[in-house]
Amino acid sequence: MLEATWNGKKVLVTGGAGFIGSTLVLRLAALGAQVTVADAMLPEYGGNLFNLESVRDRIRVQMADVRDEHIMALLAEGVDVVFHLAAQVSHVKSLSDPYPDIDINIKGTVALMEAVRKTAPGAVVVRSGTRGEYGASATLPVNEDAPTQPRGLYEISLLANEKIMLMYHASHKLKTVHLRITNTYGPRAQMRSSHYGVANWLVRLALDGTPITLMGDGLQKRDFLYVDDCVDALMRAAVTPAAWGEVINIGDDHPSSFRDLAQSIVRAVPGASIQYIDYTPERRALEPGDFYSDISKAGRILGWRPTVALQEGVQRTVDYYRAHRAQYW
Repeated sequence: MLEATWNGKKVLVTGGAGFIGSTLVLRLAALGAQVTVADAMLPEYGGNLFNLESVRDRIRVQMADVRDEHIMALLAEGVDVVFHLAAQVSHVKSLSDPYPDIDINIKGTVALMEAVRKTAPGAVVVRSGTRGEYGASATLPVNEDAPTQPRGLYEISLLANEKIMLMYHASHKLKTVHLRITNTYGPRAQMRSSHYGVANWLVRLALDGTPITLMGDGLQKRDFLYVDDCVDALMRAAVTPAAWGEVINIGDDHPSSFRDLAQSIVRAVPGASIQYIDYTPERRALEPGDFYSDISKAGRILGWRPTVALQEGVQRTVDYYRAHRAQYW
């Protein structure tokens, strides 16, 4: 079924050398899609050509910045699907330098959408957003009708992306989907900085023999999402007409605490330990409290729900970085 859906489809993936993007590209290439990767390979942002090594002979890789509408128009011309994953994605960095959030996330999205409007008006565009668009949650689980009160400019910029996508759908009749994605972890993420994904960073600490540091008591709940499940949702959104023009949560309605995550890592890395520390000022400013998504809309429209349990996902992540440590440390 999936091979019939994707075989021969022309697909553009912005940010395709990064964490989620490369995992998506590997899956698409395996199913016979004609994939073009556009990635600016900005320092620290997670782009890593090693992520694509196993399929380099089957895909096209273009060093390109999503903010360049001319380049985006050339790459998007005639494509069937665009997965827009290029973004500044550090919550903490946005506090000290807000301009990349505006420049990359907002200007870049407009440039891409204009390119699609002019050169590929029949394409489906799927954008990866964040559960941070909600901010602190008044009721749990959080559904798509909950108020959006983001606590940082990064999250505000992706909420603006969402509004841009909805406008292009309503005004220009483009097929767009915006997914509010929760805390994703797994292989192929950058591991040099703690700014991009806490779950993977805790895996690095354990593999380095350093205590796994949890802020506060570690009991804050999150819906940690394994990257393969995230990719499955992205792909389903692209080929499900009922999803076009929609905003959809992608997460897990069976949440785990940070302490649960740390204990899963300890089981996967014998000898690892856990240490509790105070919040840094930056993290305290962004801490939303417990958060987990209502994913009933994703189930209803996409027929999707996560399938990889936390312990299994953590073990896969640990095994991957043990095997390929030199490419990420």
